[in-house]
Amino acid sequence: MRPKCEKSSKRRRCKIHFLNATKDCESVPIAPFSKRLKESGLFPFLATAIDVLQINVGRRCNLSCKHCHLEAGPHRTETMSRKVLERCLEIARTPTISVIDITGGAPELNSELAWFVGEAAKLDKRLIVRSNLVLLNDETYVSFIDLYSRNNVEIVGSLPDPHGAKTDRQRGTGVFERAIEVIRRLNGRGYGMEGSRLVLDLVHNPVGAFRPGPQKSLEQEYKRRLWVDQGIRFNRLFTLTNNPCGRYLTYLIQSENYAEYMAALANAFTPAAAGNVMCRTMLSVAWDGRLYDCDFNQALGLPVDHGAPDHIDRFDLAWLSTREIVVADHCYACTAGAGSSCQGAVNT
Repeated sequence: MRPKCEKSSKRRRCKIHFLNATKDCESVPIAPFSKRLKESGLFPFLATAIDVLQINVGRRCNLSCKHCHLEAGPHRTETMSRKVLERCLEIARTPTISVIDITGGAPELNSELAWFVGEAAKLDKRLIVRSNLVLLNDETYVSFIDLYSRNNVEIVGSLPDPHGAKTDRQRGTGVFERAIEVIRRLNGRGYGMEGSRLVLDLVHNPVGAFRPGPQKSLEQEYKRRLWVDQGIRFNRLFTLTNNPCGRYLTYLIQSENYAEYMAALANAFTPAAAGNVMCRTMLSVAWDGRLYDCDFNQALGLPVDHGAPDHIDRFDLAWLSTREIVVADHCYACTAGAGSSCQGAVNT
């Protein structure tokens, strides 16, 4: 059943809140996520380590993608300061942290990123930057290609679909061709090429109200289609289930797909995926230094809780490595089927 919303002569009102606040839409008939965890013997849901430090350096972006859970765009002003970035570097030196994962918005729009990448590379850890690719076409930002290659940065690029029309429908007219041009430049530097140390991975988000297909078969299709049609290569494809928050939540509500989408996610819940989700071994740092279990909780304003330190200035490795994770019904997106994470499906 689709949610029923009150209508007025001026506008249609439909609000969803995952924490059981007052709703204008009727409740979605699914079991609370916490109940499914209890039934699976996974509650309380605890972190097991901090292997990945994910740093969201700001919400400014040159694009306003329809699926963006953070509602990033050119109008956003939030950006991580040098002070917070310096504290992130201190934390990243922790021996048990092996991955520094930089995201946004468009990370390149943070004026401190070039400095930070250079300093983070000195730590000799796996260093990832999540780029929308398109920005690297701009003369002001094309130098980041040199910066990334010099510092052995792994690039994770967003390309929702190997067909231009579908990608443009989600991200804006002309985005597909501009992203392809950047991938060609990256290939020319060795990114994504066989035998190269430079890693280029792509991210697939479904263009619509459904879960992604199997990651392995989609990767094969992407590689075939992008080589035949565009003459470009990449290393791996990560499939990411769109999380019902931000602009994607708005899309689900406006298209009257919210209830069906949530039911589909809940019905596909698997304990194995829940046990391997990224939040159990990751800590997410927001632009202002607040700490979150994941980027989706950050989008919903749900910082780490249950007594754990919630700001990077109060970082406590032992406490945060075993913290209880904040969960709500949006967590069904990461635990459906093969699961979903910033590194793609968790059960392949």
